[in-house]
Amino acid sequence: MAIAALFGIASNNYQLGQFSRAGPGMFPFLVSCMLFVIGLVTVIRSRYVAREPIDYNVKNIVLIILSLCGFALISQFINMTLGIIFMVFFSALTGKGYSVFRNIKITAGLIAVAFIFRNLLGLNLPLL
Repeated sequence: MAIAALFGIASNNYQLGQFSRAGPGMFPFLVSCMLFVIGLVTVIRSRYVAREPIDYNVKNIVLIILSLCGFALISQFINMTLGIIFMVFFSALTGKGYSVFRNIKITAGLIAVAFIFRNLLGLNLPLL
Protein backbone atom coordinates (compact mmCIF):
# COMPACT_ATOMS: atom_id res chain seq x y z
CA MET A 1 0.00 0.00 0.00
CA ALA A 2 2.89 2.33 0.75
CA ILE A 3 4.47 1.72 -2.66
CA ALA A 4 1.11 2.29 -4.38
CA ALA A 5 0.65 5.52 -2.43
CA LEU A 6 4.19 6.62 -3.30
CA PHE A 7 3.60 6.06 -7.03
CA GLY A 8 0.19 7.72 -6.80
CA ILE A 9 1.70 10.81 -5.23
CA ALA A 10 4.55 10.84 -7.76
CA SER A 11 2.07 10.60 -10.66
CA ASN A 12 0.62 13.94 -9.57
CA ASN A 13 3.80 15.56 -10.90
CA TYR A 14 2.45 14.80 -14.38
CA GLN A 15 -0.69 16.26 -15.86
CA LEU A 16 -3.65 13.97 -15.12
CA GLY A 17 -6.06 15.43 -17.66
CA GLN A 18 -9.61 14.09 -17.80
CA PHE A 19 -11.03 10.66 -18.57
CA SER A 20 -12.05 11.82 -22.04
CA ARG A 21 -8.54 13.16 -22.69
CA ALA A 22 -6.13 11.48 -20.30
CA GLY A 23 -2.76 13.02 -19.55
CA PRO A 24 0.51 11.19 -18.94
CA GLY A 25 -0.16 10.89 -15.20
CA MET A 26 -3.59 9.30 -15.49
CA PHE A 27 -2.50 5.69 -16.06
CA PRO A 28 0.02 5.49 -13.18
CA PHE A 29 -2.43 7.27 -10.91
CA LEU A 30 -5.27 4.85 -11.68
CA VAL A 31 -3.03 1.79 -11.36
CA SER A 32 -1.67 3.00 -8.02
CA CYS A 33 -5.21 3.67 -6.79
CA MET A 34 -6.32 0.16 -7.76
CA LEU A 35 -3.27 -1.40 -6.08
CA PHE A 36 -3.92 0.66 -2.96
CA VAL A 37 -7.55 -0.52 -2.83
CA ILE A 38 -6.45 -4.15 -3.31
CA GLY A 39 -3.96 -3.71 -0.47
CA LEU A 40 -6.60 -2.13 1.75
CA VAL A 41 -9.06 -4.97 1.07
CA THR A 42 -6.30 -7.50 1.81
CA VAL A 43 -5.45 -5.83 5.13
CA ILE A 44 -9.11 -5.65 6.18
CA ARG A 45 -9.72 -9.26 5.14
CA SER A 46 -6.65 -10.44 7.05
CA ARG A 47 -8.26 -9.25 10.28
CA TYR A 48 -11.18 -11.66 9.85
CA VAL A 49 -9.47 -14.77 8.49
CA ALA A 50 -7.62 -17.27 10.66
CA ARG A 51 -3.84 -17.10 10.42
CA GLU A 52 -1.98 -19.75 8.50
CA PRO A 53 1.74 -20.42 8.66
CA ILE A 54 3.73 -19.40 5.61
CA ASP A 55 5.82 -22.16 4.11
CA TYR A 56 8.59 -20.88 1.84
CA ASN A 57 9.77 -23.27 -0.83
CA VAL A 58 13.14 -22.01 -2.06
CA LYS A 59 13.03 -24.32 -5.09
CA ASN A 60 9.78 -22.76 -6.30
CA ILE A 61 11.08 -19.22 -5.76
CA VAL A 62 14.19 -20.01 -7.80
CA LEU A 63 12.11 -21.64 -10.58
CA ILE A 64 9.84 -18.59 -10.85
CA ILE A 65 12.81 -16.18 -10.96
CA LEU A 66 14.54 -18.33 -13.59
CA SER A 67 11.36 -18.52 -15.68
CA LEU A 68 11.04 -14.72 -15.64
CA CYS A 69 14.72 -14.25 -16.50
CA GLY A 70 14.43 -16.83 -19.29
CA PHE A 71 11.34 -15.04 -20.62
CA ALA A 72 13.23 -11.73 -20.70
CA LEU A 73 16.30 -13.20 -22.38
CA ILE A 74 14.42 -15.26 -24.95
CA SER A 75 12.13 -12.30 -25.73
CA GLN A 76 15.13 -10.03 -26.19
CA PHE A 77 17.27 -12.29 -28.35
CA ILE A 78 14.75 -14.55 -30.17
CA ASN A 79 11.10 -13.48 -29.86
CA MET A 80 8.41 -12.99 -27.26
CA THR A 81 6.27 -15.93 -28.36
CA LEU A 82 9.03 -18.41 -27.49
CA GLY A 83 9.66 -16.44 -24.30
CA ILE A 84 6.03 -16.88 -23.24
CA ILE A 85 6.12 -20.59 -24.04
CA PHE A 86 9.30 -21.03 -21.97
CA MET A 87 7.95 -19.01 -19.05
CA VAL A 88 4.67 -20.92 -18.81
CA PHE A 89 6.11 -24.41 -19.15
CA PHE A 90 9.12 -23.74 -16.89
CA SER A 91 7.16 -21.97 -14.13
CA ALA A 92 4.61 -24.81 -14.17
CA LEU A 93 7.28 -27.03 -12.63
CA THR A 94 6.50 -25.33 -9.30
CA GLY A 95 3.00 -26.82 -9.10
CA LYS A 96 1.87 -30.09 -7.64
CA GLY A 97 0.43 -31.41 -10.90
CA TYR A 98 1.99 -30.80 -14.31
CA SER A 99 -0.60 -30.56 -17.08
CA VAL A 100 0.61 -30.01 -20.64
CA PHE A 101 -2.95 -29.24 -21.80
CA ARG A 102 -3.36 -26.56 -19.09
CA ASN A 103 0.01 -25.05 -20.02
CA ILE A 104 -0.99 -24.91 -23.69
CA LYS A 105 -4.22 -23.08 -22.79
CA ILE A 106 -2.36 -20.57 -20.60
CA THR A 107 0.28 -20.05 -23.29
CA ALA A 108 -2.38 -19.48 -25.96
CA GLY A 109 -4.14 -16.96 -23.73
CA LEU A 110 -0.96 -15.01 -23.00
CA ILE A 111 0.07 -14.98 -26.65
CA ALA A 112 -3.42 -13.75 -27.59
CA VAL A 113 -3.13 -10.93 -25.04
CA ALA A 114 0.29 -10.02 -26.42
CA PHE A 115 -1.13 -9.89 -29.98
CA ILE A 116 -3.99 -7.70 -28.74
CA PHE A 117 -1.51 -5.36 -27.06
CA ARG A 118 0.54 -5.18 -30.23
CA ASN A 119 -2.29 -4.78 -32.74
CA LEU A 120 -4.86 -2.73 -30.81
CA LEU A 121 -2.62 -0.65 -28.55
CA GLY A 122 0.25 -0.33 -30.99
CA LEU A 123 2.92 -1.66 -28.64
CA ASN A 124 6.16 -2.73 -30.26
CA LEU A 125 6.31 -6.36 -29.13
CA PRO A 126 8.64 -8.83 -30.92
CA LEU A 127 6.10 -11.64 -31.20
CA LEU A 128 7.23 -13.40 -34.38
